[in-house]
Amino acid sequence: MENSQPNEYVSRKERKEQAKLEAKNSAAQKRRTEKVVRLIGWSLVVAAIIGSLVWFIMSQPKIPDAEIISRNGLHWHPALEIYVKGEKMEFPANIGIGATHQPVHTHEDAKEGVVHLEFEGPVRKSDTTLGKFFKSWGKDIRSLGANVTMTVNGQENMDLENYQIQDKDQIVLMYE
Repeated sequence: MENSQPNEYVSRKERKEQAKLEAKNSAAQKRRTEKVVRLIGWSLVVAAIIGSLVWFIMSQPKIPDAEIISRNGLHWHPALEIYVKGEKMEFPANIGIGATHQPVHTHEDAKEGVVHLEFEGPVRKSDTTLGKFFKSWGKDIRSLGANVTMTVNGQENMDLENYQIQDKDQIVLMYE
């Protein structure tokens, strides 16, 4: 007759091998658990980054169409002449060029009065004002003298820092 009871006697060698096997299985299970936890952790980090980017983009105020000059950037070259008490003043080259390249700037052709407006992406009306040029220069438009008058393309214009520059404008500022 066959005994249906398991053999109670297990040799020391078998117990040792069984303990080794259990330890090995336990270590493998621990590695699998750690791997899953790492995967979930990195997935949460990536999801948080993507969620933050989406939130940032969606929370940006929409630019009204009336405020947009161009959606694809622009590259304009108006001319600016400045006279202080009747003497022509040259503004320096490389205004707005440095560690951060400003979209409103000058190059070596500043001696001829050329101002560069070089934008990428959407351009607002407020981005192209004469005041932006003076801000890039680190000056206030009224700091060069009293009683300033301005002409644009030969026509008197008193918008001064609020004047919205156009391509190929001929701007003359005269200070007394």
